[in-house]
Amino acid sequence: MTIGVIGGSGIYDALPLENVTKETVTTPYGDPSDDLTKGTLAGNEVVFLPRHGEDHRHTPTDAPYHANIYALKGAGVDRVIATNAVGSLREELPPQTLVIPDQIFDRTKHRTPTFFGDGMVVHMGFAQPYCPAMVDHLATAATEATDASVSKDGTYVCIEGPQYSTKAESEFYRAQGYDVVGMTAIPEAKLAREAELSYATVAGVTDYDVWKADSEVTLEEVLENAAANQESINQVIEHAIETMPEDFESHAWSALEGTINTPTESIPADTLERVELLAGEYL
Repeated sequence: MTIGVIGGSGIYDALPLENVTKETVTTPYGDPSDDLTKGTLAGNEVVFLPRHGEDHRHTPTDAPYHANIYALKGAGVDRVIATNAVGSLREELPPQTLVIPDQIFDRTKHRTPTFFGDGMVVHMGFAQPYCPAMVDHLATAATEATDASVSKDGTYVCIEGPQYSTKAESEFYRAQGYDVVGMTAIPEAKLAREAELSYATVAGVTDYDVWKADSEVTLEEVLENAAANQESINQVIEHAIETMPEDFESHAWSALEGTINTPTESIPADTLERVELLAGEYL
């Protein structure tokens, strides 16, 4: 197995990878956010990629999600552990809680959520946006590897950003029953599914968004609690990699089957070439 890790540079710095190499790659969707860092951990191949780049230079809207996922797929990754910093919409999920969500609500406005198009129509199921097998594995790893409070399942509402929510928006999300709010789950999770990767995330709560009296989110608070969460998240990821089961099964690995609505002979040649890595076996 080859395990991809998407997150901040603090994760890579903490993972005890062996035989580390760096590889500069490009893709039909442009350059990924940074070089791929490859190594081994507990006998498993690991490929690390910082979502926003080494110096956090990409906003949540313009991060190269397509190139990142494509690059991981091209490196042989078949499962991805992501990390996100999130705001809490629940009193019982205070800062420094780890959340392993199982649902997403998409509130983004300016992002392209698919690899396809350009003469190729794909309608893929997304009822379970995070791979249930990976959600279970990360939740188990979190409870075994860290003393942090861990919450399994729940809905991550993904907003466009880069601004935080208004109070009206925050209260609306709470009224809908959502649990955490962030800016980076979409389109990453959708693209991971189209690339047939088992994908789930460890989300670290950094704040109470803006709904809680006398607790309106600030960048200073977010950075302070993100740093506090980092050790726990690193412990979870390391343990999850070390204990990744060989008999792991994911419905994501055949997600493209039966989803391509355009006959192969009608798809433009340049589109076919661009998606060969992703959908070649179905074309």
